[in-house]
This record gives sequence, C-alpha cells and structure tokens, in this order.
Amino acid sequence: MSELIEVLTKDGSYSLRSVFFQENFHSLLGALEETKKKFTVPSDLQRFEGRSLEVLDICFGLGYNTASLINELIKQKSYLNWYALEIDKKPLEYALKNQSFQNLWAPKIQQIFSSLYRKNCFEDKFFNCKILWGDAREKINIIPATKKFDLIYLDGFSPQKCPQVWTIEFLSKVSQKLNPQGYLITYSSSAAVRKTLRNLGLEIFTIKPNLNSRNYWSQGTVAIAKFDKFKFKLNSNFDKLSVMEEEHLLTKASIPYRDQNLNSSKEDIISKRLDEQLSSNLLSTKKWRTKWGMTKSASRS
Repeated sequence: MSELIEVLTKDGSYSLRSVFFQENFHSLLGALEETKKKFTVPSDLQRFEGRSLEVLDICFGLGYNTASLINELIKQKSYLNWYALEIDKKPLEYALKNQSFQNLWAPKIQQIFSSLYRKNCFEDKFFNCKILWGDAREKINIIPATKKFDLIYLDGFSPQKCPQVWTIEFLSKVSQKLNPQGYLITYSSSAAVRKTLRNLGLEIFTIKPNLNSRNYWSQGTVAIAKFDKFKFKLNSNFDKLSVMEEEHLLTKASIPYRDQNLNSSKEDIISKRLDEQLSSNLLSTKKWRTKWGMTKSASRS
C-alpha cells in the first residue's frame, strides 16, 4: 500500500501517486490549488475568527488540507481541536522530508506534523491534535461518541478506487459526527456519494467550478447537518445543485456503495454495487451524459 511515486503538479506543488490504488493524491492541475479551492475556501473559516473549532480530517494523506487549514487559523488566532484518520504513515513521512511542501506553510505546521509522526498527537495553547492510524472504518469508533465536528474533510481515493470510505454505512458514522450547521466537505461529486448523504438527512451543495466546461461542472460537495434555510447564509463558493446535477442523482450512478459490517473488501463492495446497478430500472449514466453533452471526465470524483 505504501509504494508511492512523486508527482509535480502544474501549480508547482508536489503530490504523490499511489501504485496500490493506481491514482494520484491530487489533480495534476495543482495539489495546492485543489486544497484551497475544494477544502479551505468552502470551509468559511472566518466564522471561527478568535474562536475554537472542531475538525475531523478523514484520509489525511500528505496533510495538504490540514496544513492549509492551520495556516489560515494561525492568521486569525483561532483554536483548533483536531482528529485525523489515516491508514498509511508514508505520505506524512514524505511531506516532512519535502522542502517544497514545507515552504508552502507557516513553520508551526512542520512542528505539528513532526509531532503527529512521532507521537500521534500535538498540543499547545492553540492546537490540540490527534491522528489515529489504521482503517478509518475501525478508527472512527475510537473518537469519543460525544465529539462533534464543525468541519469534516473527506479526501480518500475516488469511490471506484477506494469504495470503503464512501459506503452508506461509513458515511452514516461520519454524518453522525457533524455539529448542527457543520460542514462535511469532499472533492467528490459522485452521484452515489451525494445521494447517500442526502438520504442520511444532510443538505447537499455543489462547490462551484472555476473552469467553464461541462466536464468540470463541480469541484466537489458540501453537506450540511440540520440545515436551516432561515439561519444559513449561502457561501459564495458553493450553491444548490443544478438541474443537471439533480438529474445525476436519478441515474444508476446514484446507487450507493454498501458495506454492511464495515469490513468488506474493495472488490466485494464494487461487485455488489454493479449487480444492483444491472438490475436497476434507473436511467443509465450514459444517457444522462449524452443529454447534457458531456464526455466522461478523467478527474477524481
């Protein structure tokens, strides 16, 4: 699982490619750009200026999402209580050795990440951080049951490559960890993921694309717990799903990934979903794409 290849992305930031998953950690357009536009900006961090916030980072990886988060919180003097779930220590080891990665962030981040690597935790007057190594499906149960999060970042490999973290059963556990008005943020615009989150009672929004192309119609998804339209001020970086996106949730692509006992293999999860899709009367995803004049995008979803 740990065989990794260094990748230089177009914005000059470094990422990795997993040989095991046969997928890059970030878009080739830019690891740093993806982090900021798909996670940091939609987080509305100014809401927490001078306050504390609770964050869960699922599939921590190289740490771009958390590094960017902490970088902003340092500027606004916010307090962070943070958990992360990650199965593989090698990406963090790479990040700690890569000077180009370190040069992107405040020196404090090197201190925090080094402590996470050595001791699985870090604490000072502003930051209280814990990382849990292992299968996220198991390790999420170690987080205290009463702990709720203002932000949850879900940044695993794509559903077709790593369906284990995109199933109804796992996403149900994740959604139960959200505070009222908490944001679950992911780069994925998968119909299966979005439909599952909606069925779990979350209000879902699309992260607006920065490219004017039908193949880049969304940069991801924000799901909000206990949504109250009278109290909620819509973030300028995400919006309600378009008609096209709503129709996506009526296709066979919206059939969920299932993992009843939270211990199934990737192959079993994919196979069971494929059987369910083959017997479904829902509209084919191909017809949906044809209607909206799209070709299949190569980007992670």
